[in-house]
Amino acid sequence: MPSSVMRTSRQGDHRPSPTAVSAVSAVGLRKSYGEKLVLDGIDLHIPAGSVFALLGPNGAGKTTAVKILSTLITADGGQAQVAGHDVATAPDGVRAAIGVTGQFSAVDGLITGEENMLLMADLHHLSKSEGRRVAAELLERFDLTHAAKKPAATYSGGMKRRLDIAMTLVGDPRIIFLDEPTTGLDPRSRHNMWGIIRGLVSDGVTVFLTTQYLEEADELADRIAVLNDGRIAAEGTAEELKRLIPGGHIRLRFTDPASYQSAADTLREVTRDDEALTLQLPSDGSQRELRSILDRLDSAGIEADELTVHTPDLDDVFFALTGPADVPNQPKETVR
Repeated sequence: MPSSVMRTSRQGDHRPSPTAVSAVSAVGLRKSYGEKLVLDGIDLHIPAGSVFALLGPNGAGKTTAVKILSTLITADGGQAQVAGHDVATAPDGVRAAIGVTGQFSAVDGLITGEENMLLMADLHHLSKSEGRRVAAELLERFDLTHAAKKPAATYSGGMKRRLDIAMTLVGDPRIIFLDEPTTGLDPRSRHNMWGIIRGLVSDGVTVFLTTQYLEEADELADRIAVLNDGRIAAEGTAEELKRLIPGGHIRLRFTDPASYQSAADTLREVTRDDEALTLQLPSDGSQRELRSILDRLDSAGIEADELTVHTPDLDDVFFALTGPADVPNQPKETVR
């Protein structure tokens, strides 16, 4: 099957067009550690100004991909470009264009939040006045001004993560790699982090996100790739990936046995539960299909007491595509 996938867009959203300039691209990226093959020839195309999420179980190769693309390690094979620069032949150009927030915080807990920011400004060779200006602006942007003079060790997990990202932004990167940025955060802090990521993208920043939180990818990502056994098992929008997985259905519940029987006769191809007076019909969850079912019931003068629609979610996609760890060489699915 071809490796390309059709991009879809929603009215009013910020999804890029198929011709959008690539912020990150990779072809045939490979990496091994000894006899362990971690990346087995993956291809990536991430348009500028979008959020790309890389999902996968532990050990799938997500962090390795980030390290290669951010020039922290070298690939064994394949080619990759970030911000128009080849990661192998022009690493300095890549580093000048990116910011990286790893799984583990780069914050120094022994100094204050402000001092962490100023240290980062020094590393970016900003003048003292410019460094103080940038640090103050970012501390305010991330709601850390009140804690700027306190040791970072006293910060909560969410505050440390916000400071970590603020430090990443000192160099004004246009591409940011966030490697599991919300791991260990409570639900409120996680939602705050999502707001920060959305704000970055609205400013035109491209975000490469790795995560094990499927809800996070569903909420944030324009496109999602599922990495398993070193290969991209599937790639597409969240909705496209969900349509790969069967199991969607509509469930109708009745309290009147006569109405239940009439609905079963009218709809025919249903799974019956005579004790619970429920009918279940296979469905892709589309509005057109739901309307068709309701029209058939209305024409017969039947009204269900309860209607629920179940469509596969990213959990279903994740488990279906990653499967047991001993399943070799799963074929890549493409969405058309």
